[in-house]
Amino acid sequence: MLKPRGAICNLDCGYCYFLTKEALYPGSDFRMSAESLETFTRQYIEAQSVPEATFGWQGGEPMLIGLDFFRLAVELQEKHRPANMTVHNALQTNGTLISEEWCEFFRANNFLVGISLDGPRALHDAYRVDKSGAPSFDRVMAGLELLKKHGVSFNVLTTVHSANADHPAEVYRFLRDDVDARYIQFIPIVERKNDTGFQEGHSVTDRSVKARQYGEFLTAVFDEWVRRDVGTVFVQIFDVALNSWSGERPGLCIFDETCGGALAMEHNGDVYSCDHYVEPRYLLGNVGEMPLLEIVDSEKQRVFGLAKRDTLPRYCRECEVRFACNGGCPKNRIIKTPCGEPGLNYLCEGYKIFFEHIDGPMRFMANELASRRPPANIMRRMRLEDEAHLEQEFARAGRNDPCPCGSGRKFKNCHGG
Repeated sequence: MLKPRGAICNLDCGYCYFLTKEALYPGSDFRMSAESLETFTRQYIEAQSVPEATFGWQGGEPMLIGLDFFRLAVELQEKHRPANMTVHNALQTNGTLISEEWCEFFRANNFLVGISLDGPRALHDAYRVDKSGAPSFDRVMAGLELLKKHGVSFNVLTTVHSANADHPAEVYRFLRDDVDARYIQFIPIVERKNDTGFQEGHSVTDRSVKARQYGEFLTAVFDEWVRRDVGTVFVQIFDVALNSWSGERPGLCIFDETCGGALAMEHNGDVYSCDHYVEPRYLLGNVGEMPLLEIVDSEKQRVFGLAKRDTLPRYCRECEVRFACNGGCPKNRIIKTPCGEPGLNYLCEGYKIFFEHIDGPMRFMANELASRRPPANIMRRMRLEDEAHLEQEFARAGRNDPCPCGSGRKFKNCHGG
């Protein structure tokens, strides 16, 4: 992940873990130089063992670096790209700075744009405000409309926190129906309570989602998605789970057995072990002083990546959903197991609720894939199961009971009639 302006951002989201990283570079102008950009671009492309390279631009807010920087980035990619290589660019933004000119550039250069959006207005604006405390929802939605107008590929990143976690259906239907999002990520907010902004301490802030709350949020969204949206809406954690149930690697670092492949480079060329571990003890080197491949393949980074597997508590190693979870992200492994062993993921209870709930549908979809049939066939199966269940409820309902269909009317005035 490339941070062209480091932690600098025009918003001041309450739960953001990266804004405090500004303190690591006192006196910096927080602008990636053309020299650092070219050094990284050349070394990153040379390091690929496959004919594709994806540049991931993040922040802070990466668009604050200006459009000329990204024009140069594309020129340098073309300059150093072998003839048989395809280069992709993905940019994560808060969406407030998107203009016609930016959209023309994104479209012309096939950028994938990720938009941070936490749901409808009230849920989004609960924490996503600017430096003056003003809400950002209207600006984000205006940016989204421009992306659509210009045919720019986009996905939506939604953080799940204390303000929106109890509204799963409202959030999902807003993203699906109002935003017309077809690719969605749900990212849990687990914010450590400390004064450093580093991954320290064992308690979390009130903004953080609770473990059970997160599991129930994902479960509720899944129950709607699996009945009507399979194959048309792609929710990252559902796709990743299907990989696991199909016997493949999850393909997402937080659920892989080991980690260490999602490094972050700051504006000055400093490379850190992970986007969530941009702090002095996880600094690996600088691309201006040390070859990128050497940094990535360093013993320090290998130890970091293997620690996820090697420090997994016995409670996790014996868990029936370990194949799908693998202990989750190391940054969240801050509580103790029932036996008192440290290193259990804060979200463990929620993950177990979710993964156990989706087991049946996932087995069905994995079998469909293995049989070269579309996983979307699950929707018909779910409809038949729901109809059979509803018929049973109708048979048990009294005339004056609420109708099991959920209409709110008495049974005798609804399906009972």
